[in-house]
Amino acid sequence: MSNNLQTITTTLWAMANELRGNMDAAEYKNYILAFMFYRYLSEHQEQYLVENNVIDVDVNESINKAYLQQANGDDLNDYLEDISSSLGYAIAPLDTWKSLIQKIDNSMVIPSDYQTIFDNFNKNAELNKEAAKDFRGVFNDINLGDSRLGSSTNERAKSLNRIVKLVDSIDYKDEEGKDILGAIYEYLIGQFAASAGKKGGEFYTPHEVSKILAKVVTIGVKKSDNTFSVYDPTCGSGSLLLTVRDQLPGGDKPGAIKFFGQEKNTTTYNLARMNLMMHGVSFNNMTLSNADTLESDWPDGPDAKGIDRPRSFDAVVANPPYSAHWDNSETKLKDSRFSEYGKLAPKTKADYAFILHSLYHLNDNGTMAIVLPHGVLFRGAAEGIIRQTIIEKNYLDTVIGLPANLFYGTSIPTTILVFKKNRKTKDILFIDASNDFEKGKNQNKLTDENIDKIINAYRNRVDIDKYAHVASFEEIKGNGFNLNIPRYVDTFEEEEEIDLGEVIKLLEQDKQEIADLEAKINEQLKILGVIV
Repeated sequence: MSNNLQTITTTLWAMANELRGNMDAAEYKNYILAFMFYRYLSEHQEQYLVENNVIDVDVNESINKAYLQQANGDDLNDYLEDISSSLGYAIAPLDTWKSLIQKIDNSMVIPSDYQTIFDNFNKNAELNKEAAKDFRGVFNDINLGDSRLGSSTNERAKSLNRIVKLVDSIDYKDEEGKDILGAIYEYLIGQFAASAGKKGGEFYTPHEVSKILAKVVTIGVKKSDNTFSVYDPTCGSGSLLLTVRDQLPGGDKPGAIKFFGQEKNTTTYNLARMNLMMHGVSFNNMTLSNADTLESDWPDGPDAKGIDRPRSFDAVVANPPYSAHWDNSETKLKDSRFSEYGKLAPKTKADYAFILHSLYHLNDNGTMAIVLPHGVLFRGAAEGIIRQTIIEKNYLDTVIGLPANLFYGTSIPTTILVFKKNRKTKDILFIDASNDFEKGKNQNKLTDENIDKIINAYRNRVDIDKYAHVASFEEIKGNGFNLNIPRYVDTFEEEEEIDLGEVIKLLEQDKQEIADLEAKINEQLKILGVIV
């Protein structure tokens, strides 16, 4: 993190905490992150207006003033349709970020202004039918009537004005003039997740864990003219998807990667849409769905853009809710995601349902990495049957044991399971990285060295004493398809042998020293007349 970014994020977080008062961090994020996104969309639109000569800007004139003067009356709709056709959204002149700031500075903002801005945005989002789903309702989580913002409408408007002014004060450039908005946004998501505790885990995967998943699924992928597709069935805030882009060779090239994700929680789904776009992902390169992954399978067929949604992907990454409850009705055995395995995941532990769903959507040459609790490695009954079937199909490639207390809201150790469908061997690599971490005040962290050690072991695929073991199919079968890592990686440290002869000798010396000391004490007591 650059010095400028560190300064900005630290200051911003301190000010945000001061402004939120008694509002829960998980809820306050809906305000500050949404207004950051609105500012981004407005300034992104300004850039489009100038670069494409949509408006004429005099050297002494602001872009917003020129837009206000030229896009009005009967011409306004033409401007909005032009903007929407390219950007997927459109913001009217009176609703731009600059116009909002001017109103606040002139004390002209009334409470209903905010609702009008968002209503207008939603209305204009329908102008581009292909992009409507990506922008529709993205600001719906801003609760303008929340009493914790203020007891009256005017007090609530003042609170919102303070948040807007705080967002407006952020410098989105680093020392070299590079846009760091995405990095600021990512930092805030992580901070809100940490403050939200258990709730934070619902929308954010710690970046260090995301890096391991992203590195694993992109190893061996070379720069190509073909678009790389990545899918996250429980995408949360979308950070894991973005980390895959960071690790993909040539991933920063526009259109090099297509993002696909599904998220059950509507608030988190909105956060994912904002997060991806704030990181420069065009609406044309992302397809996100707001649905329950296990109940509503990833939809096949054309989307609103008229593009066929792929059924399988080059990479699948996931950090699903651990041991979640789900409807494991027998009818789901007819579901093509689960039908080949003969059993369904237990009603109170959906872990294998997420595994099978994700496997179903992995293409024949791709890699899948998923984080789960250790129970998936050894639990029996239906889970044991599913696990054995997966191993016999030769889909499971690697088991990586992670340290405890890495995630928000749970201190349990977790495991990363890596799957491939087109494997050449039937062995399985086990890596025990549970003891390699940096201890933190509230959470443990993985250092770059810890991550590199895992990835190097994954790449090299050889036995490493007390760290990694390549287990044959026969060895795994001999263990009853139990994948508990200590069965394969022995981390036991032998204690130093004890020389009993030396111990007896030392004890005798101690006894003699005690006897000599007692004799000296008795001599002194006789001199003092205490004893005769």
